[in-house]
Order: sequence, then C-alpha cells, then structure tokens
Amino acid sequence: MIGTAWAADAHGGGGGLFSDPTFWVAVSFVIFLVLAGKQIVKGLTKLLDDRTALIARTLGEAEKLRNEAQKSRDDAQKNLADSAKLAQEIVAQAKQEAVRLTQHAAEEREALIARREQQAKDRIAQAEAQASREVRNMAVDVALAATRTLLKEQVGGGRTQAMIDEAIAELPRRLH
Repeated sequence: MIGTAWAADAHGGGGGLFSDPTFWVAVSFVIFLVLAGKQIVKGLTKLLDDRTALIARTLGEAEKLRNEAQKSRDDAQKNLADSAKLAQEIVAQAKQEAVRLTQHAAEEREALIARREQQAKDRIAQAEAQASREVRNMAVDVALAATRTLLKEQVGGGRTQAMIDEAIAELPRRLH
C-alpha cells in the first residue's frame, strides 16, 4: 500500500503521499495498534501479574499446608513413639504382675499344703489318741473280766463278792 502511494507520488501524481487515503488508513491503523497494543499489553500484564499473585498465594498456602502436614506427621510419629513406649511399659508391668501373682499363688499353694498336712497330722494324732484310749479301755475291760474270774476262782464265799466289787470299782480309777 505504501509502495503504491510512493509510486504515485514519484510519477507526478497530484498531492503526494499525504493525500493518499490508504496512507492515512495505514497510519491510523498503526496508531490504533500502538494505543490498543499498550492497552492490550497492560491488560495482559495485569492478567499475568494477577495470575502470578494467585500462583504465589497458592504456593504460600501449599507451603503452609505442607508445614502443617509435616508438623502433624511429626506429632503423629511422636505420639506413636510415646504409645509404643507406653505399650512396652504396660507389657513390662503385666509381666511383673504375672510373676508376682505366680509367686503369690505358689506361696498360697505351699501354705495350703502346709495347713492340710497339719490337719492330717492332727487327725492322725486324734485317731492315735482315740485308738490308744480304746486299747486302754479294752485292756481295762479284759483286766476286770480276768480279775473277776480269778477272784471267783480263788476266793470263795460272801466276802469275795464284796472284794470283787470294791476292786472293780477302783480299777477304772487306777488305770485311767
């Protein structure tokens, strides 16, 4: 276009380059592009700046969330370690309690065995004493019967009966 305007001017056309409407359309188009381009560049720059600010805010929030997540993870690991330590302590206490209860049960079992053994000894002693009394009583009865028989055979008459009764009455006192 511009080439045509210069060519017309060079050939002696009337009015030159500045009288050609195409020239002025081209100039006004360039001016429009410059002015509109400034506005477009401003708009694009503002849009890009806004986008950059949004990205920066998002990155800041992401960093903040990452730090919070890191802190939460550290807290969770600490809690896990504390829980593991507490569980180990509980297990150790349970083992100690089991050992203590086992010892206590063994002591109670030994005491029970000792009590039962003592009870058995006491019963045996009572049975021996009872048997001894029974043997003694039987011996007294046998001795009385033998004495009666012997006195009846050796001593005769009425006086015998009085002596026998007297001896029989005294015998239990002397033997017991």
